[in-house]
Amino acid sequence: MTLLQPPQLGGQKNTRTVGRNFQPIFLIIFTLLMTSGISARLAYLQIVEGSHHRKRAEANRVRTLAKQPERGNIFDRNGKLLASTRYPRSVYLWPMAHTKPSWSVVGPRLSQILEIPQEEMEKKLEQAGTNSSTLIRIARNVGEAEITALKEYENELPDVEINTEAVRYYPQGEELAHVLGYTRELTPEQLQEKKPEGYRLGDVIGQMGVEKAYEQTLRGEWGGQQVEVDGAGRPLRVLGEKQAKAGKDLHLTIDLEMQKTAQKALGSRNGAIVALNPKNGAVLAMVSHPTYDPNIFSKQKLSQKDWESVQGAEHPLVNRALSAFPPASTFKIVTTTAGLESGKFSPNTVLQTYGSLNIGGTRFGEWNHAGFGPLGFVGALQWSSDTFFYQIGRGVGGPTLIEWTRKYGFGQKTGFEFASEETKGLVPDETWKQKVWKMPWTVGDSINMSIGQGALQTTPLQVAVMFAVPANGGYRVKPHLLKDNEEAKSWRESLNMKQETVKVLRDGLRKVVSEGTGKALNKPTIPPTSGKSGTAEAWKRGVKQNHAWFGAYAPADKPEVLIVAFAEHSGGGGGSVAAPMILEIMEEYFSRKYPGKYQKSAPEKSGKSR
Repeated sequence: MTLLQPPQLGGQKNTRTVGRNFQPIFLIIFTLLMTSGISARLAYLQIVEGSHHRKRAEANRVRTLAKQPERGNIFDRNGKLLASTRYPRSVYLWPMAHTKPSWSVVGPRLSQILEIPQEEMEKKLEQAGTNSSTLIRIARNVGEAEITALKEYENELPDVEINTEAVRYYPQGEELAHVLGYTRELTPEQLQEKKPEGYRLGDVIGQMGVEKAYEQTLRGEWGGQQVEVDGAGRPLRVLGEKQAKAGKDLHLTIDLEMQKTAQKALGSRNGAIVALNPKNGAVLAMVSHPTYDPNIFSKQKLSQKDWESVQGAEHPLVNRALSAFPPASTFKIVTTTAGLESGKFSPNTVLQTYGSLNIGGTRFGEWNHAGFGPLGFVGALQWSSDTFFYQIGRGVGGPTLIEWTRKYGFGQKTGFEFASEETKGLVPDETWKQKVWKMPWTVGDSINMSIGQGALQTTPLQVAVMFAVPANGGYRVKPHLLKDNEEAKSWRESLNMKQETVKVLRDGLRKVVSEGTGKALNKPTIPPTSGKSGTAEAWKRGVKQNHAWFGAYAPADKPEVLIVAFAEHSGGGGGSVAAPMILEIMEEYFSRKYPGKYQKSAPEKSGKSR
């Protein structure tokens, strides 16, 4: 019996299946796809993301020692310094400091020396990010005692650096606070908004006034050194340096001496004083009270006393020169213009005045309760007759009066640089009254507006622009602070008034001072002056305390300076309270400009005025 059979050479079936059909093709395609994917990823990382990864790699070995630019100086029109820079020392940390084991020692020690909560420092460092290559300031304006303590414990304080930095300084203190404003470290919200413009954590920025309006001009450009460091963060060599570029200096139209005199004249009264060149709108002085010291904002942390000085009940940070109040009888300049330009009244118009007028069942009184007899426009301005201007307001009607109110610039911002601080005031009209009071415009509204009362609201700066119109012969000026181009034509536009209208206004305003309610300015210590008083009815905490206004320009025939004084809740009249302030400022101005021609004299009290 045969146990083993020889193999059958051609008859046995082959059962091997690997490598048959589409499997080789699948493997080849799969391999190609994988290789392509890896190649594409490598290309993406090297070409598309290469720059980013190179920067991250550089950040591990390169540190930027940023150098803050010096902010531009600010000068008055005569080159006197108004804002500059000082160089106190500040404390900085590398952003990754709080992630190191040594932070358990560094953090508490710094907190103890600098009196800054450790959590506050950590928040700043975390906000910057551990990959940031820029030093982060944690304390500024550090005193000698703190510096000594930091040096004493420097062995315990790795990654802590002390450098000088530029800090804003205002040598005049309170006297220019509302003009210059102040600088302050960016808030988190501001930082997010300003990052695209190159601002970084810890930067300071202009928060009000000129500092804010001309931030981009004053700011400058950051510089610094690129330093190669080892694994421990120790510097090895300087790779390059970019010089910080200082901000540009600014020369303002402000006259420092006039500003100081205006501050003194306003004294402790709440209110504002604005002085302009009536030909071109250059602001010579702008004072608001209460005021504050802008230097306090250069501190790392404000004390309770500091906070109280800027957050008092009277709102010291508010610039009252740009805040709105009823203009009272100063507004009779606009009413006169509307009456004459409407064609309904001529320069020779004479109207009887009364102790009061009854219009539509409402009694509208004269301020002296008796009237002044028959008056023309000049006499009505001279004595500030209410009943005269009631008749003008009723005669021209609301639309015409409102039209001229707006032509004078009321109800809109003046174009002054402090756009975010300036209110546009309010010129009420039919639409406004229907929306707010659900009532139509009446003749009573026109009568109230004719003497600057009712819902009408204007700022001292707008009132100064109004006074410039008769002073310069019929042009509305654009008030400004930058002394770059003082050609009048660049800063004013014609209101296309008739010359007869301008003459009536100028004659009437001159009579106010020479024989009327503004005799407080009829002094030999200053040139012949023109002006207008105003007393606005106002209440404070339920007690009647009127606002006092006076606007004046001099010399009357060829004006070179215009001043508006406003005393909030003064309780007195414009001629008795506000006019003496203007006299004090004009005496200083003209005695300084024309030595020996005008001599100062003791201010005298004037009589009752409107």
